[in-house]
Amino acid sequence: MRKIAIIGAGESGAQLALGLQRGGYAVTLLSDRSAAQIRTGKVMSSQCMFSTALDAEAHMGTALTGFYDSGSVPGITSIRLRVDAEEPIEWEAPLDGPARSIDQRIKSALWIETFVAAGGDFRIEKVTPRMLEELARDYELVIVSTGKGEIGQIFPRDKAKSPFDRPQRVLALNYVKPDGGASAGPAADASPSSASSSGDAIRMSMVPGVGEFFTFPGLTVTGPCRMMVFEGVVGGPMDRWTDVGTPQEQLERSLEILRDHFPHEAGNFEGAELTDDGATLLGRITPTVRSAVGELGNGELVFGLGDAVVLNDPLTGQGSNNATLAAKYYLDSIVRRGQQPFDRHWMERTFDEFWRGWGQWAVEWTNDLLKPRRDHQKTLLTEAAEHPALAAGIVAGFDDPRTSYPWWFDPTAAADFMQARKEDDTSVFDVRDFRGALGQFATGVTVVTTVAADGRKVGMTANSFTSVSMEPPLVLWCPGKRSPSLGDFENATHFAINILASDQHVLSRQFATPAIDKFAGTETTEGIAGIPLLDGAVATFQCRTVSRHDAGDHVIYVGEVESYKHDGGAPLVFHGGKYHATASHPDF
Repeated sequence: MRKIAIIGAGESGAQLALGLQRGGYAVTLLSDRSAAQIRTGKVMSSQCMFSTALDAEAHMGTALTGFYDSGSVPGITSIRLRVDAEEPIEWEAPLDGPARSIDQRIKSALWIETFVAAGGDFRIEKVTPRMLEELARDYELVIVSTGKGEIGQIFPRDKAKSPFDRPQRVLALNYVKPDGGASAGPAADASPSSASSSGDAIRMSMVPGVGEFFTFPGLTVTGPCRMMVFEGVVGGPMDRWTDVGTPQEQLERSLEILRDHFPHEAGNFEGAELTDDGATLLGRITPTVRSAVGELGNGELVFGLGDAVVLNDPLTGQGSNNATLAAKYYLDSIVRRGQQPFDRHWMERTFDEFWRGWGQWAVEWTNDLLKPRRDHQKTLLTEAAEHPALAAGIVAGFDDPRTSYPWWFDPTAAADFMQARKEDDTSVFDVRDFRGALGQFATGVTVVTTVAADGRKVGMTANSFTSVSMEPPLVLWCPGKRSPSLGDFENATHFAINILASDQHVLSRQFATPAIDKFAGTETTEGIAGIPLLDGAVATFQCRTVSRHDAGDHVIYVGEVESYKHDGGAPLVFHGGKYHATASHPDF
Protein backbone atom coordinates (compact mmCIF):
# COMPACT_ATOMS: atom_id res chain seq x y z
CA MET A 1 0.00 0.00 0.00
CA ARG A 2 1.53 3.30 -1.11
CA LYS A 3 2.01 5.93 1.62
CA ILE A 4 1.07 9.53 0.85
CA ALA A 5 1.03 12.56 3.17
CA ILE A 6 -1.09 15.65 2.43
CA ILE A 7 -0.59 18.93 4.29
CA GLY A 8 -3.70 21.09 4.32
CA ALA A 9 -7.34 19.99 4.66
CA GLY A 10 -8.98 22.62 2.51
CA GLU A 11 -10.80 22.29 -0.80
CA SER A 12 -7.98 20.50 -2.63
CA GLY A 13 -6.15 18.63 0.14
CA ALA A 14 -9.17 17.08 1.86
CA GLN A 15 -10.77 15.98 -1.41
CA LEU A 16 -7.57 14.42 -2.68
CA ALA A 17 -7.13 12.62 0.65
CA LEU A 18 -10.63 11.16 0.44
CA GLY A 19 -10.22 10.15 -3.19
CA LEU A 20 -6.94 8.39 -2.45
CA GLN A 21 -8.37 6.75 0.67
CA ARG A 22 -11.19 5.28 -1.39
CA GLY A 23 -8.57 4.04 -3.87
CA GLY A 24 -6.79 2.01 -1.21
CA TYR A 25 -3.85 4.32 -0.49
CA ALA A 26 -2.44 4.84 3.01
CA VAL A 27 -3.02 8.56 3.46
CA THR A 28 -2.01 10.84 6.31
CA LEU A 29 -3.83 14.17 6.31
CA LEU A 30 -2.33 17.03 8.35
CA SER A 31 -4.05 20.28 9.27
CA ASP A 32 -3.28 23.07 11.72
CA ARG A 33 -6.88 22.90 12.98
CA SER A 34 -9.37 20.23 13.97
CA ALA A 35 -12.71 19.78 12.24
CA ALA A 36 -14.44 21.46 15.18
CA GLN A 37 -12.06 24.42 15.09
CA ILE A 38 -12.63 24.86 11.36
CA ARG A 39 -16.40 24.68 11.75
CA THR A 40 -16.47 27.34 14.48
CA GLY A 41 -13.74 29.56 13.03
CA LYS A 42 -13.76 32.39 10.51
CA VAL A 43 -14.99 32.02 6.96
CA MET A 44 -12.18 31.09 4.60
CA SER A 45 -13.46 32.12 1.20
CA SER A 46 -16.28 33.26 -1.01
CA GLN A 47 -16.80 30.13 -3.00
CA CYS A 48 -19.31 29.17 -5.62
CA MET A 49 -18.92 25.76 -7.23
CA PHE A 50 -19.96 25.64 -10.87
CA SER A 51 -21.21 22.50 -12.56
CA THR A 52 -17.88 21.33 -14.02
CA ALA A 53 -16.29 21.43 -10.55
CA LEU A 54 -19.36 19.75 -9.02
CA ASP A 55 -18.91 16.94 -11.55
CA ALA A 56 -15.29 16.62 -10.40
CA GLU A 57 -16.50 16.31 -6.79
CA ALA A 58 -18.83 13.52 -7.84
CA HIS A 59 -15.98 11.78 -9.68
CA MET A 60 -13.86 11.81 -6.51
CA GLY A 61 -16.74 10.77 -4.27
CA THR A 62 -16.53 13.99 -2.25
CA ALA A 63 -19.81 15.65 -3.27
CA LEU A 64 -21.99 16.58 -0.30
CA THR A 65 -25.03 14.98 -1.93
CA GLY A 66 -27.02 14.94 1.30
CA PHE A 67 -27.07 18.72 1.31
CA TYR A 68 -27.83 18.93 -2.40
CA ASP A 69 -30.61 16.33 -2.30
CA SER A 70 -32.27 17.90 0.75
CA GLY A 71 -32.65 21.21 -1.02
CA SER A 72 -30.83 23.05 1.74
CA VAL A 73 -28.27 24.34 -0.76
CA PRO A 74 -30.00 26.54 -3.36
CA GLY A 75 -29.23 25.92 -6.99
CA ILE A 76 -27.76 29.01 -8.65
CA THR A 77 -29.15 28.96 -12.16
CA SER A 78 -28.05 32.21 -13.77
CA ILE A 79 -25.70 35.18 -13.66
CA ARG A 80 -26.97 38.74 -13.77
CA LEU A 81 -24.39 41.28 -14.92
CA ARG A 82 -24.53 45.04 -14.53
CA VAL A 83 -21.83 47.43 -15.76
CA ASP A 84 -22.17 51.08 -14.77
CA ALA A 85 -20.68 53.21 -17.53
CA GLU A 86 -21.77 56.14 -19.71
CA GLU A 87 -24.36 53.78 -21.13
CA PRO A 88 -25.16 51.21 -18.38
CA ILE A 89 -25.29 47.56 -19.37
CA GLU A 90 -27.54 45.05 -17.67
CA TRP A 91 -28.58 41.53 -18.63
CA GLU A 92 -29.05 38.03 -17.23
CA ALA A 93 -28.22 34.64 -18.76
CA PRO A 94 -28.67 31.05 -17.58
CA LEU A 95 -25.88 28.71 -16.56
CA ASP A 96 -25.78 25.38 -18.40
CA GLY A 97 -25.95 23.58 -15.05
CA PRO A 98 -26.75 24.86 -11.55
CA ALA A 99 -23.96 26.14 -9.33
CA ARG A 100 -23.98 25.72 -5.55
CA SER A 101 -22.26 27.34 -2.61
CA ILE A 102 -21.53 25.67 0.72
CA ASP A 103 -19.41 27.45 3.31
CA GLN A 104 -15.94 25.90 3.25
CA ARG A 105 -16.11 25.59 7.02
CA ILE A 106 -18.90 23.03 6.59
CA LYS A 107 -17.20 21.21 3.73
CA SER A 108 -13.70 20.93 5.19
CA ALA A 109 -14.99 19.83 8.61
CA LEU A 110 -17.22 17.16 7.07
CA TRP A 111 -14.48 15.90 4.77
CA ILE A 112 -12.10 15.54 7.72
CA GLU A 113 -14.72 13.71 9.76
CA THR A 114 -15.51 11.40 6.84
CA PHE A 115 -11.81 10.68 6.37
CA VAL A 116 -11.35 9.86 10.07
CA ALA A 117 -14.52 7.73 10.22
CA ALA A 118 -13.14 5.60 7.39
CA GLY A 119 -9.95 4.94 9.37
CA GLY A 120 -7.83 7.75 7.96
CA ASP A 121 -4.76 9.04 9.78
CA PHE A 122 -5.57 12.69 10.61
CA ARG A 123 -3.07 14.79 12.54
CA ILE A 124 -3.37 18.31 13.90
CA GLU A 125 0.06 19.80 13.26
CA LYS A 126 1.45 23.14 12.18
CA VAL A 127 3.87 21.76 9.63
CA THR A 128 7.28 23.42 9.30
CA PRO A 129 9.96 22.94 6.62
CA ARG A 130 11.88 20.70 9.07
CA MET A 131 8.79 18.52 9.54
CA LEU A 132 8.40 18.34 5.77
CA GLU A 133 11.89 16.87 5.53
CA GLU A 134 10.92 14.17 8.02
CA LEU A 135 7.67 13.44 6.18
CA ALA A 136 9.46 13.25 2.84
CA ARG A 137 11.74 10.54 4.26
CA ASP A 138 8.81 8.51 5.62
CA TYR A 139 6.32 8.80 2.76
CA GLU A 140 6.53 8.00 -0.94
CA LEU A 141 4.82 11.27 -1.81
CA VAL A 142 4.26 14.48 0.17
CA ILE A 143 1.71 16.96 -1.17
CA VAL A 144 1.44 20.50 0.17
CA SER A 145 -1.99 22.03 -0.41
CA THR A 146 -1.65 25.14 1.73
CA GLY A 147 0.33 28.25 0.95
CA LYS A 148 0.31 29.55 4.52
CA GLY A 149 3.44 30.11 6.59
CA GLU A 150 7.00 29.11 5.80
CA ILE A 151 6.13 26.06 3.75
CA GLY A 152 4.38 28.24 1.19
CA GLN A 153 7.77 29.72 0.26
CA ILE A 154 9.19 26.33 -0.73
CA PHE A 155 7.64 26.66 -4.17
CA PRO A 156 9.38 29.40 -6.20
CA ARG A 157 7.26 31.97 -8.03
CA ASP A 158 6.89 31.33 -11.75
CA LYS A 159 7.45 34.80 -13.20
CA ALA A 160 6.31 33.80 -16.69
CA LYS A 161 2.88 32.78 -15.35
CA SER A 162 2.56 35.58 -12.77
CA PRO A 163 2.09 38.98 -14.47
CA PHE A 164 1.26 40.83 -11.21
CA ASP A 165 3.71 41.54 -8.41
CA ARG A 166 1.15 43.16 -6.10
CA PRO A 167 -2.58 42.87 -5.28
CA GLN A 168 -5.01 44.18 -7.88
CA ARG A 169 -8.02 44.32 -5.57
CA VAL A 170 -8.75 44.85 -1.89
CA LEU A 171 -11.18 42.15 -0.84
CA ALA A 172 -14.03 42.10 1.68
CA LEU A 173 -16.45 39.24 2.34
CA ASN A 174 -19.59 39.04 4.49
CA TYR A 175 -22.01 36.18 5.06
CA VAL A 176 -25.42 37.66 5.93
CA LYS A 177 -28.75 36.16 6.89
CA PRO A 178 -31.07 35.77 3.90
CA ASP A 179 -33.99 37.36 5.78
CA GLY A 180 -32.06 40.49 6.74
CA GLY A 181 -33.77 43.33 4.89
CA ALA A 182 -34.52 42.29 1.29
CA SER A 183 -31.20 40.54 0.81
CA ALA A 184 -32.56 37.45 -0.94
CA GLY A 185 -33.81 39.55 -3.83
CA PRO A 186 -34.22 43.09 -5.12
CA ALA A 187 -35.73 45.80 -3.00
CA ALA A 188 -39.28 46.91 -3.57
CA ASP A 189 -38.12 50.27 -4.89
CA ALA A 190 -35.45 48.83 -7.17
CA SER A 191 -35.40 49.72 -10.83
CA PRO A 192 -37.63 47.64 -13.13
CA SER A 193 -34.63 45.84 -14.60
CA SER A 194 -33.26 45.00 -11.16
CA ALA A 195 -36.66 43.87 -9.96
CA SER A 196 -36.65 41.02 -12.48
CA SER A 197 -33.57 39.50 -10.88
CA SER A 198 -34.22 36.34 -8.89
CA GLY A 199 -32.71 35.13 -5.66
CA ASP A 200 -31.14 32.10 -7.32
CA ALA A 201 -28.79 34.20 -9.47
CA ILE A 202 -25.29 35.48 -9.01
CA ARG A 203 -25.71 39.24 -9.22
CA MET A 204 -22.45 40.82 -10.37
CA SER A 205 -22.01 44.59 -10.60
CA MET A 206 -18.99 46.35 -12.09
CA VAL A 207 -18.03 50.02 -11.85
CA PRO A 208 -14.96 50.74 -14.03
CA GLY A 209 -12.11 52.24 -12.05
CA VAL A 210 -13.89 51.54 -8.76
CA GLY A 211 -14.36 47.80 -8.46
CA GLU A 212 -16.92 45.04 -8.32
CA PHE A 213 -19.62 43.69 -6.03
CA PHE A 214 -21.25 40.30 -6.36
CA THR A 215 -23.70 38.37 -4.28
CA PHE A 216 -25.24 34.90 -4.34
CA PRO A 217 -27.12 32.50 -2.05
CA GLY A 218 -25.46 29.69 -0.13
CA LEU A 219 -25.41 27.55 2.99
CA THR A 220 -23.34 28.43 6.04
CA VAL A 221 -22.91 26.93 9.52
CA THR A 222 -26.08 28.61 10.77
CA GLY A 223 -28.21 27.78 7.74
CA PRO A 224 -29.10 29.61 4.51
CA CYS A 225 -27.18 32.80 3.83
CA ARG A 226 -26.24 35.30 1.20
CA MET A 227 -22.63 36.09 0.32
CA MET A 228 -21.57 39.71 -0.12
CA VAL A 229 -18.25 40.02 -1.96
CA PHE A 230 -16.49 43.35 -2.54
CA GLU A 231 -13.53 43.75 -4.90
CA GLY A 232 -12.16 47.27 -4.77
CA VAL A 233 -9.46 48.62 -7.08
CA VAL A 234 -6.37 49.11 -4.91
CA GLY A 235 -6.04 52.80 -4.02
CA GLY A 236 -9.52 53.50 -5.40
CA PRO A 237 -12.68 54.74 -3.70
CA MET A 238 -13.57 51.23 -2.41
CA ASP A 239 -10.19 50.81 -0.69
CA ARG A 240 -11.72 51.76 2.67
CA TRP A 241 -11.21 48.82 4.99
CA THR A 242 -7.97 49.51 6.89
CA ASP A 243 -9.70 51.14 9.88
CA VAL A 244 -12.32 48.40 10.27
CA GLY A 245 -11.89 46.70 13.64
CA THR A 246 -14.90 44.42 14.24
CA PRO A 247 -17.19 42.27 12.08
CA GLN A 248 -20.08 44.67 12.71
CA GLU A 249 -17.95 47.62 11.63
CA GLN A 250 -17.09 45.72 8.45
CA LEU A 251 -20.77 45.14 7.70
CA GLU A 252 -21.57 48.82 8.29
CA ARG A 253 -18.73 49.86 5.98
CA SER A 254 -20.04 47.40 3.38
CA LEU A 255 -23.47 49.02 3.45
CA GLU A 256 -21.87 52.47 3.05
CA ILE A 257 -19.96 51.27 -0.03
CA LEU A 258 -23.15 49.82 -1.48
CA ARG A 259 -24.96 53.13 -1.04
CA ASP A 260 -22.03 55.07 -2.55
CA HIS A 261 -21.13 52.87 -5.51
CA PHE A 262 -23.84 50.22 -6.00
CA PRO A 263 -27.08 52.02 -5.08
CA HIS A 264 -29.14 49.53 -7.10
CA GLU A 265 -28.05 46.86 -4.57
CA ALA A 266 -28.12 48.95 -1.39
CA GLY A 267 -31.84 48.42 -0.79
CA ASN A 268 -31.40 44.67 -1.04
CA PHE A 269 -29.29 44.64 2.12
CA GLU A 270 -31.08 47.14 4.37
CA GLY A 271 -31.17 45.62 7.85
CA ALA A 272 -28.66 42.92 6.89
CA GLU A 273 -27.28 40.86 9.79
CA LEU A 274 -24.16 38.70 9.88
CA THR A 275 -24.81 34.99 10.16
CA ASP A 276 -22.25 34.42 12.95
CA ASP A 277 -19.21 35.90 14.67
CA GLY A 278 -16.84 34.46 12.04
CA ALA A 279 -18.80 35.61 9.00
CA THR A 280 -16.39 38.29 7.70
CA LEU A 281 -13.05 38.28 5.93
CA LEU A 282 -10.68 40.98 4.66
CA GLY A 283 -7.59 40.60 2.52
CA ARG A 284 -5.47 41.44 -0.49
CA ILE A 285 -4.30 38.72 -2.84
CA THR A 286 -1.45 38.93 -5.33
CA PRO A 287 -2.41 36.47 -8.09
CA THR A 288 0.55 34.10 -8.25
CA VAL A 289 1.55 30.86 -9.95
CA ARG A 290 4.43 28.92 -8.44
CA SER A 291 6.52 25.96 -9.46
CA ALA A 292 4.69 22.82 -8.36
CA VAL A 293 7.89 21.07 -7.26
CA GLY A 294 9.55 22.19 -4.04
CA GLU A 295 13.03 21.05 -3.07
CA LEU A 296 13.74 20.76 0.65
CA GLY A 297 17.01 21.36 2.46
CA ASN A 298 17.75 17.64 2.54
CA GLY A 299 17.24 17.31 -1.22
CA GLU A 300 13.84 15.62 -0.94
CA LEU A 301 10.97 16.82 -3.14
CA VAL A 302 7.43 17.84 -2.22
CA PHE A 303 4.55 18.45 -4.60
CA GLY A 304 2.39 21.61 -4.51
CA LEU A 305 -1.39 21.56 -4.97
CA GLY A 306 -4.20 24.12 -5.01
CA ASP A 307 -3.57 27.57 -3.55
CA ALA A 308 -0.01 26.56 -2.67
CA VAL A 309 0.90 26.88 -6.35
CA VAL A 310 -2.04 28.58 -8.13
CA LEU A 311 -3.45 31.53 -6.19
CA ASN A 312 -6.22 33.29 -8.08
CA ASP A 313 -8.03 36.53 -7.35
CA PRO A 314 -11.66 35.73 -6.31
CA LEU A 315 -13.12 38.06 -8.97
CA THR A 316 -14.36 35.21 -11.17
CA GLY A 317 -15.08 32.75 -8.36
CA GLN A 318 -12.52 30.26 -9.64
CA GLY A 319 -10.56 29.54 -6.44
CA SER A 320 -12.56 26.58 -5.10
CA ASN A 321 -13.24 25.36 -8.63
CA ASN A 322 -9.51 25.40 -9.45
CA ALA A 323 -8.73 23.57 -6.21
CA THR A 324 -11.29 20.86 -6.91
CA LEU A 325 -10.20 20.36 -10.52
CA ALA A 326 -6.55 20.23 -9.42
CA ALA A 327 -7.39 17.53 -6.86
CA LYS A 328 -9.10 15.49 -9.58
CA TYR A 329 -6.18 15.84 -12.00
CA TYR A 330 -3.72 14.82 -9.27
CA LEU A 331 -5.89 11.89 -8.16
CA ASP A 332 -6.16 10.53 -11.70
CA SER A 333 -2.41 10.93 -12.25
CA ILE A 334 -1.51 9.17 -8.98
CA VAL A 335 -3.76 6.25 -9.83
CA ARG A 336 -2.33 5.98 -13.34
CA ARG A 337 1.20 5.97 -11.88
CA GLY A 338 0.70 2.54 -10.37
CA GLN A 339 3.84 1.45 -8.52
CA GLN A 340 6.26 3.73 -10.35
CA PRO A 341 8.12 6.34 -8.27
CA PHE A 342 6.71 9.83 -7.77
CA ASP A 343 9.79 11.58 -9.12
CA ARG A 344 10.36 15.15 -10.32
CA HIS A 345 9.43 14.32 -13.91
CA TRP A 346 6.10 12.86 -12.80
CA MET A 347 5.36 15.87 -10.60
CA GLU A 348 6.13 18.33 -13.37
CA ARG A 349 4.09 16.39 -15.90
CA THR A 350 1.11 16.04 -13.54
CA PHE A 351 1.01 19.77 -12.81
CA ASP A 352 1.50 20.53 -16.50
CA GLU A 353 -1.53 18.38 -17.33
CA PHE A 354 -3.62 20.39 -14.88
CA TRP A 355 -2.16 23.68 -16.08
CA ARG A 356 -2.71 22.96 -19.76
CA GLY A 357 -6.06 21.27 -19.23
CA TRP A 358 -7.61 23.79 -16.84
CA GLY A 359 -5.44 26.06 -14.71
CA GLN A 360 -3.98 28.35 -17.36
CA TRP A 361 -7.39 29.23 -18.76
CA ALA A 362 -8.89 30.12 -15.37
CA VAL A 363 -5.84 32.16 -14.42
CA GLU A 364 -5.53 34.09 -17.68
CA TRP A 365 -9.26 34.82 -17.83
CA THR A 366 -9.35 36.06 -14.23
CA ASN A 367 -6.21 38.14 -14.66
CA ASP A 368 -7.69 39.75 -17.75
CA LEU A 369 -10.88 40.70 -15.91
CA LEU A 370 -8.75 42.52 -13.33
CA LYS A 371 -7.69 44.90 -16.11
CA PRO A 372 -9.78 47.62 -17.80
CA ARG A 373 -12.12 46.37 -20.54
CA ARG A 374 -10.86 46.65 -24.10
CA ASP A 375 -13.09 47.92 -26.90
CA HIS A 376 -14.07 44.52 -28.28
CA GLN A 377 -14.92 43.31 -24.75
CA LYS A 378 -17.14 46.34 -24.18
CA THR A 379 -18.89 45.50 -27.44
CA LEU A 380 -19.38 41.89 -26.35
CA LEU A 381 -20.96 42.95 -23.07
CA THR A 382 -23.15 45.57 -24.74
CA GLU A 383 -24.38 43.30 -27.53
CA ALA A 384 -25.17 40.55 -25.02
CA ALA A 385 -28.06 42.63 -23.70
CA GLU A 386 -29.82 42.14 -27.05
CA HIS A 387 -28.68 38.61 -27.87
CA PRO A 388 -29.38 35.88 -25.30
CA ALA A 389 -27.09 33.32 -26.95
CA LEU A 390 -24.17 35.74 -26.72
CA ALA A 391 -24.95 36.45 -23.06
CA ALA A 392 -25.08 32.71 -22.36
CA GLY A 393 -21.71 32.30 -24.10
CA ILE A 394 -20.14 34.91 -21.82
CA VAL A 395 -21.69 33.38 -18.70
CA ALA A 396 -20.41 29.92 -19.69
CA GLY A 397 -16.88 31.14 -18.93
CA PHE A 398 -17.63 31.13 -15.20
CA ASP A 399 -18.30 27.39 -15.32
CA ASP A 400 -15.54 26.57 -17.80
CA PRO A 401 -13.06 29.38 -18.55
CA ARG A 402 -11.74 27.44 -21.55
CA THR A 403 -14.91 28.37 -23.44
CA SER A 404 -13.80 32.03 -23.40
CA TYR A 405 -10.92 31.35 -25.79
CA PRO A 406 -9.95 32.91 -28.07
CA TRP A 407 -12.85 35.30 -28.54
CA TRP A 408 -12.65 37.12 -25.19
CA PHE A 409 -9.04 38.09 -25.91
CA ASP A 410 -8.92 38.62 -29.67
CA PRO A 411 -10.99 41.26 -31.53
CA THR A 412 -11.28 39.24 -34.75
CA ALA A 413 -12.33 36.10 -32.90
CA ALA A 414 -14.77 38.20 -30.85
CA ALA A 415 -16.48 39.44 -34.00
CA ASP A 416 -16.81 35.88 -35.32
CA PHE A 417 -18.13 34.67 -31.98
CA MET A 418 -20.73 37.45 -31.79
CA GLN A 419 -21.93 36.69 -35.31
CA ALA A 420 -22.24 32.97 -34.55
CA ARG A 421 -24.20 33.59 -31.34
CA LYS A 422 -26.52 36.04 -33.11
CA GLU A 423 -27.22 33.33 -35.67
CA ASP A 424 -28.00 30.96 -32.80
CA ASP A 425 -30.75 33.34 -31.68
CA THR A 426 -32.45 33.03 -35.08
CA SER A 427 -32.15 29.24 -35.35
CA VAL A 428 -35.21 27.03 -35.83
CA PHE A 429 -34.61 25.41 -32.42
CA ASP A 430 -33.20 26.66 -29.15
CA VAL A 431 -29.56 25.80 -29.88
CA ARG A 432 -28.63 24.93 -26.30
CA ASP A 433 -31.66 22.68 -25.89
CA PHE A 434 -31.14 21.04 -29.29
CA ARG A 435 -27.49 20.39 -28.47
CA GLY A 436 -28.60 18.83 -25.19
CA ALA A 437 -31.02 16.55 -27.04
CA LEU A 438 -28.28 15.45 -29.47
CA GLY A 439 -26.02 14.81 -26.48
CA GLN A 440 -28.31 11.98 -25.40
CA PHE A 441 -26.67 9.88 -28.11
CA ALA A 442 -23.57 8.44 -26.43
CA THR A 443 -20.44 8.53 -28.57
CA GLY A 444 -16.79 7.73 -28.37
CA VAL A 445 -14.28 10.57 -28.32
CA THR A 446 -11.60 11.04 -30.96
CA VAL A 447 -8.75 13.40 -31.67
CA VAL A 448 -8.38 13.96 -35.41
CA THR A 449 -4.84 14.83 -36.43
CA THR A 450 -2.98 15.93 -39.53
CA VAL A 451 0.17 17.82 -40.47
CA ALA A 452 0.04 21.38 -41.82
CA ALA A 453 1.79 22.54 -44.97
CA ASP A 454 4.50 24.17 -42.82
CA GLY A 455 5.08 20.96 -40.87
CA ARG A 456 3.08 21.87 -37.75
CA LYS A 457 1.20 19.10 -35.97
CA VAL A 458 -2.54 19.83 -36.02
CA GLY A 459 -5.29 18.19 -33.98
CA MET A 460 -8.82 18.72 -32.70
CA THR A 461 -11.23 16.77 -30.53
CA ALA A 462 -14.30 15.39 -32.30
CA ASN A 463 -17.08 12.93 -31.57
CA SER A 464 -18.65 13.27 -35.02
CA PHE A 465 -16.96 10.11 -36.34
CA THR A 466 -18.50 7.04 -37.91
CA SER A 467 -17.75 4.24 -40.33
CA VAL A 468 -19.27 4.59 -43.81
CA SER A 469 -18.26 1.60 -45.94
CA MET A 470 -16.41 -1.67 -45.65
CA GLU A 471 -15.49 -1.90 -49.33
CA PRO A 472 -13.83 0.41 -49.94
CA PRO A 473 -13.01 1.10 -46.26
CA LEU A 474 -14.44 4.59 -45.66
CA VAL A 475 -14.99 6.67 -42.52
CA LEU A 476 -16.18 10.22 -41.95
CA TRP A 477 -15.95 13.04 -39.43
CA CYS A 478 -17.41 16.54 -39.34
CA PRO A 479 -15.39 19.63 -38.29
CA GLY A 480 -17.14 22.96 -37.80
CA LYS A 481 -16.62 25.67 -40.39
CA ARG A 482 -15.41 28.08 -37.70
CA SER A 483 -12.76 25.68 -36.43
CA PRO A 484 -9.36 27.45 -36.41
CA SER A 485 -7.71 24.30 -37.78
CA LEU A 486 -10.09 23.77 -40.70
CA GLY A 487 -7.76 25.36 -43.23
CA ASP A 488 -4.96 22.96 -42.27
CA PHE A 489 -7.22 19.96 -42.86
CA GLU A 490 -8.39 21.39 -46.19
CA ASN A 491 -4.78 21.65 -47.38
CA ALA A 492 -3.75 18.19 -46.13
CA THR A 493 -4.04 14.98 -48.12
CA HIS A 494 -4.37 12.72 -45.05
CA PHE A 495 -5.79 12.71 -41.54
CA ALA A 496 -5.84 10.24 -38.66
CA ILE A 497 -8.67 9.34 -36.31
CA ASN A 498 -7.36 8.56 -32.81
CA ILE A 499 -10.05 6.93 -30.64
CA LEU A 500 -9.24 7.89 -27.06
CA ALA A 501 -8.95 5.49 -24.15
CA SER A 502 -10.99 6.06 -20.99
CA ASP A 503 -7.93 7.47 -19.16
CA GLN A 504 -7.23 10.02 -21.93
CA HIS A 505 -9.92 12.55 -21.00
CA VAL A 506 -7.10 15.03 -20.38
CA LEU A 507 -6.16 14.78 -24.06
CA SER A 508 -9.77 15.28 -25.06
CA ARG A 509 -9.91 18.57 -23.19
CA GLN A 510 -6.44 19.56 -24.37
CA PHE A 511 -7.27 19.19 -28.06
CA ALA A 512 -10.68 20.85 -27.62
CA THR A 513 -9.15 24.06 -26.25
CA PRO A 514 -7.24 26.66 -28.30
CA ALA A 515 -3.50 26.61 -27.66
CA ILE A 516 -0.28 27.47 -29.46
CA ASP A 517 0.87 23.85 -29.17
CA LYS A 518 -1.90 21.36 -28.43
CA PHE A 519 0.63 18.53 -28.60
CA ALA A 520 2.68 19.81 -25.64
CA GLY A 521 3.36 16.92 -23.29
CA THR A 522 1.82 14.28 -25.57
CA GLU A 523 3.59 11.22 -26.92
CA THR A 524 3.15 10.54 -30.63
CA THR A 525 4.49 8.42 -33.44
CA GLU A 526 4.64 9.40 -37.10
CA GLY A 527 2.17 7.91 -39.53
CA ILE A 528 1.45 8.18 -43.25
CA ALA A 529 2.47 11.53 -44.76
CA GLY A 530 3.93 12.55 -41.39
CA ILE A 531 0.57 12.54 -39.57
CA PRO A 532 0.99 12.39 -35.76
CA LEU A 533 -0.60 9.37 -34.08
CA LEU A 534 -1.41 9.59 -30.36
CA ASP A 535 0.15 6.91 -28.18
CA GLY A 536 -2.29 5.06 -25.95
CA ALA A 537 -5.35 5.40 -28.19
CA VAL A 538 -7.52 2.28 -28.30
CA ALA A 539 -7.55 2.50 -32.11
CA THR A 540 -6.10 4.68 -34.88
CA PHE A 541 -7.21 5.00 -38.50
CA GLN A 542 -4.88 6.64 -41.02
CA CYS A 543 -6.96 8.00 -43.88
CA ARG A 544 -6.59 9.69 -47.25
CA THR A 545 -9.19 12.41 -47.79
CA VAL A 546 -11.36 11.36 -50.73
CA SER A 547 -14.19 13.94 -50.54
CA ARG A 548 -15.56 16.91 -48.65
CA HIS A 549 -19.22 17.88 -48.47
CA ASP A 550 -20.78 21.14 -47.34
CA ALA A 551 -23.25 20.52 -44.51
CA GLY A 552 -24.67 23.66 -42.90
CA ASP A 553 -22.22 25.00 -40.35
CA HIS A 554 -20.01 21.90 -40.65
CA VAL A 555 -18.05 20.09 -43.34
CA ILE A 556 -18.27 16.32 -43.86
CA TYR A 557 -14.86 14.76 -44.45
CA VAL A 558 -14.82 11.28 -45.99
CA GLY A 559 -11.57 9.38 -45.80
CA GLU A 560 -10.38 6.05 -47.15
CA VAL A 561 -8.58 4.04 -44.47
CA GLU A 562 -5.07 3.16 -45.67
CA SER A 563 -3.82 1.76 -42.37
CA TYR A 564 -5.29 1.05 -38.96
CA LYS A 565 -4.31 -0.32 -35.57
CA HIS A 566 -6.28 -1.30 -32.50
CA ASP A 567 -4.75 -2.33 -29.19
CA GLY A 568 -8.08 -2.69 -27.42
CA GLY A 569 -8.96 -1.33 -24.01
CA ALA A 570 -11.79 0.75 -22.59
CA PRO A 571 -12.75 3.76 -24.73
CA LEU A 572 -13.64 7.23 -23.49
CA VAL A 573 -17.39 7.87 -23.79
CA PHE A 574 -19.23 11.19 -24.03
CA HIS A 575 -22.90 11.48 -23.09
CA GLY A 576 -25.09 14.28 -21.82
CA GLY A 577 -22.21 16.75 -21.85
CA LYS A 578 -20.03 14.58 -19.59
CA TYR A 579 -17.32 11.95 -19.91
CA HIS A 580 -18.13 8.38 -18.96
CA ALA A 581 -16.37 5.01 -18.79
CA THR A 582 -17.88 1.92 -20.34
CA ALA A 583 -19.25 -0.93 -18.23
CA SER A 584 -20.84 -4.25 -19.12
CA HIS A 585 -24.62 -4.17 -19.08
CA PRO A 586 -25.98 -6.12 -16.06
CA ASP A 587 -28.22 -8.19 -18.36
CA PHE A 588 -25.21 -9.66 -20.18
